[in-house]
Parts: sequence; C-alpha cells; structure tokens
Amino acid sequence: MSHPHLVGWAHTRFGTSELPDVESLIGEVSSAALADAEVDPSEVDAIFVGVFNHGFSRQGFEGALVGSGTPELALVPAMRAENACATGSAALYAAFDRIEAGRATIALVVGAEKMTATGGPALNDILLGASHRASEGNYSSFAHVFADLADRYADRYGDPHDAMAMIAAKNHRHGVDNPYAHLRKDVGYEFCATPSERNPVVSGRLLRTDCSMVSDGAAALVVTGEDVARGRRRAVAVTGRGQANDHLAIAARRDPLELAGARAAFAAALRGAGIGLDGLDLLETHDCFTVAELLQYEAFGIAEPGKAAQALADGVTNADGRVPVNRSGGLKAKGHPLGATGVSQHVMAAMQLVGEAGDMQLPSVDRAAVFNMGGAAVANYASVLERAR
Repeated sequence: MSHPHLVGWAHTRFGTSELPDVESLIGEVSSAALADAEVDPSEVDAIFVGVFNHGFSRQGFEGALVGSGTPELALVPAMRAENACATGSAALYAAFDRIEAGRATIALVVGAEKMTATGGPALNDILLGASHRASEGNYSSFAHVFADLADRYADRYGDPHDAMAMIAAKNHRHGVDNPYAHLRKDVGYEFCATPSERNPVVSGRLLRTDCSMVSDGAAALVVTGEDVARGRRRAVAVTGRGQANDHLAIAARRDPLELAGARAAFAAALRGAGIGLDGLDLLETHDCFTVAELLQYEAFGIAEPGKAAQALADGVTNADGRVPVNRSGGLKAKGHPLGATGVSQHVMAAMQLVGEAGDMQLPSVDRAAVFNMGGAAVANYASVLERAR
C-alpha cells in the first residue's frame, strides 16, 4: 500500500479576519491549494472539510461550502468532519483513508473556523462542548480544564510555572518568523512568567500567555497517492500515522497526566515510519495551553516524567535544539482556529520539508512529526512526514 502524499497547500493568516464568515475562509484556501498543486478542479475526486462550529455559526453543512466558493467543485463528493480541536486532522485522515483505499486519486482537504465574532460566555460554552458535561460541569472554561491538570502536575512533581513560561516564550519567539501567525512578537520569558495587567491570570496557574488565542483562519491540502505525486513539482509523503482516543471524562482515566491516548498515537506514527524519536528533525505539536505541550514532552519521550523543565532549560526543543518543537510558533503564537489547526500543522511541517518555510526554515529537515489533539487529549492524531520529491 502506497503512502498518501501532500502535493499542494494554502494558508490564510490567522487572527481576526476581515472575511465575514467560514464560507469565505474556505473559499480563499480551496482554489489557492489546487493552484499550488497545479490540479484542475475537474481532477478532484473527494472533498473533506474540518469545521468545529458547535455554535460559532448558524451555517452548518460545511462540506458543501467548498462547492459554493468554487462552483467547479459543487458536484464532487464532500463531507464535513468534527472531532473537537482535532477536527482538521479528522478531515485529513479521512482523505488519507480514501486515497489509501484506492477510492480516490486526488482529494482536497480544508480546515477552517471563524471564532472572533463570538465572545464572552458564549465562546466559553461552545469550547466546553469538548469536555464531558456530565462530570465536568464545574469547569468555567477550557483554560480551567488545563489549569486543573497543571495543579495535578504541581502536586506530583512541583510547580510547572517556570516551565510553562519557557514554553510560552519559546513559541512566541518562534512565531515572529511566521507570516501566517496571529501574534508575531517576542514577548520574552519575564513577561510570560509574571502576572500583570497585560498578562493576567486566566485560570489557576495559567496566565494569558499560557493560553492559545481565539483566531479566525483556514488552511488546505491537496492529497494524492504515490503515483500521482511522482509527477508533481514537489511532494511530501505521510510515512507513519497513528490515531488513538482516551476517556472523555478526565476522572475516568488511570492517570490524567500520562496522556495515554496521545502517547499511543505518537508511538504508532513513529512505528509506522520505522523510526524513533531521534529520527525527527521537527515536531509541530498541540500547545493549546503551555501545560499541554509540557505534558506532551513527557508522553512522547522528549523528557522523563516530571523532567520537562530540565529539557526546556537545556534548550532541547528550541529551534536549534535536539528536537525543535513548534518552529511555527505553535497554537500559542500562530493561533488556534479549531477546524483549521490540524491542517495548518501539516502545512507548516510540509513547508519545512520542501524548504519553503522562509524565515522559519530549519537548516536540515528530513522528517517532521505533527501531533494534533481534540479536547484534553481525548482524540489524538500523530503523523510523520518525509519529503518525497
């Protein structure tokens, strides 16, 4: 069975978009990705759209919106996927499955979200739809969910405050070089570590700089099989991937700090690619909150349990470190439009592999990994990418 290949992509800048709705965002990247891949709309066999929505918009049925913006695609089979913050990867993996099964030759994948038009209590309520309402009704926001995990970490290993500030500062520093990022500003460690009027406490141990931003944006990928990719000007192969779930209710987990589903998905992706952690030159991972990135270091083997702070102090995950993490700025600086995030992460990794990452470009990238999760590491997707052309 041949690997799926990424042969074209498009990406809006994340932030507060002047475009009025998710339909406009989808339209902007759909045609741009096809043009980048040098694919005519008539060649597309299937369309997969990732939009969380859940109340951000009264417009549902988002799979059909691609054809609204690009009429030549209106008759192409299309569907919408939703899997909380991993919605984009859910759409992408559906395309991978279709390509690997031989039921499509070329697929278009689009992830998008329009979030900034919704604020206050309504925003929090929409996001809390990705928690377990029956057992977690005490949470006032999704930041509260991860603040609770930070408290659990502190009880077991010591306060992660400094480590979380190092992650925030690193990702903001990396985001300066990303033209698609919501916030392109190096705010520094001291700002990230210090509560202030500009960096207030959001929930528990989490300051504003510990939280990814509410963003609008879209990203798209063109996916093919190996045969089609062979004739393209450049291509990135998906050589390994893993998907695993965990209990929706955090209280049902054996150890909430273990991120068992995340660990299983990441290990499966490495195993599928036939490599270990030392075979990676880049990791784009899901830092919805800084404590999430910290826990992922320990779940993936970048650091031993309780030792993420030391890995950060040693510069392991810096741009010039042993495993550069979130060279794009991550969700922290790039932004987190829910449906777009998983697609965006794969675009960022693909750009690095083909040497098109501009000021973000690392000197040598042969393999990159992507990790995208929905909820508090409930839905987990991990991919390993390698340059094929």
